[in-house]
Amino acid sequence: MTSMKDREEGFERKFAIDEEQRFRATARRNRMLGLWAAEKLGKSGADADAYAKEVVVSDIEEAGDHDVLRKVKGDFEAAGVDQSEHQIRRTMDELMAQALEQVRNS
Repeated sequence: MTSMKDREEGFERKFAIDEEQRFRATARRNRMLGLWAAEKLGKSGADADAYAKEVVVSDIEEAGDHDVLRKVKGDFEAAGVDQSEHQIRRTMDELMAQALEQVRNS
């Protein structure tokens, strides 16, 4: 009985660690996405950092990545930057892979 309880607690700890890593990686991905988008929008320095923070904050509007995608796509459209939704999603996926690796190695 004890070994079953130990296994259950082990799975719970692993789940909690995985969720924390995913949360940190998502925030990191959103920051990197914000910096990528800022460059496309012609922002640099403090303006690029401020924009990246806006992208990170935009992620709290709703569950999932839709709010972040909507923000970046809307800002691109307003500025006349030619990036399709598919291109933005692909960049988000690439940056998520990088962010997960960075979080796991830190």
